[in-house]
Amino acid sequence: MKSALEALRQRTLMSAREIDRIIGRLAYQILEPEDAQGGVVLLGIRRGGEILSRRLAAKIEEISGLRPGLGYLNINLYRDDDVARSLPESEILEDLTGKVVIVVDDVLYTGRTVRSALDAVTDLGRPRVIRLAVLVDRGLREIPVQADYVGRFIPTGRREHIEVFLNKTFSADDRVVISGNDPEHAGA
Repeated sequence: MKSALEALRQRTLMSAREIDRIIGRLAYQILEPEDAQGGVVLLGIRRGGEILSRRLAAKIEEISGLRPGLGYLNINLYRDDDVARSLPESEILEDLTGKVVIVVDDVLYTGRTVRSALDAVTDLGRPRVIRLAVLVDRGLREIPVQADYVGRFIPTGRREHIEVFLNKTFSADDRVVISGNDPEHAGA
């Protein structure tokens, strides 16, 4: 449970309406490249990227009339850090070989999660191309990873934490919040 002081330091960075607009923009950007015209496969990284990939898939279908492939990656076996979570297994319903694959996550920070996801994807097949879509890019990489599609770049300090709250469909409760403080970004 959060302390009262911690709750006071938490502030909303993105509202439900802004998130919905960003998801629409990301969907258009994903559909724009010529190689995506034949369809894409969205792979949400378990936990943060699952709901975002579902929402993107629904928006892509609404825009194009084409239902993208949709799956979910559990990257625990591929992690190189001490983060271990109990998550459902990966759920990939189609062969990825030769496909345009978009790995989806809510927040891009150090790049370690994405590196793990790339290892998982290449174990599942040999896609024609792999791209990355994120709702929030925090900066502060430890591994040279860059997203192809970014909802919003929000520079943060290491002591700050960004949380994304998304529902399966649009909800007024959707939001992105930041908590903690970092002397580097005091007053920012």
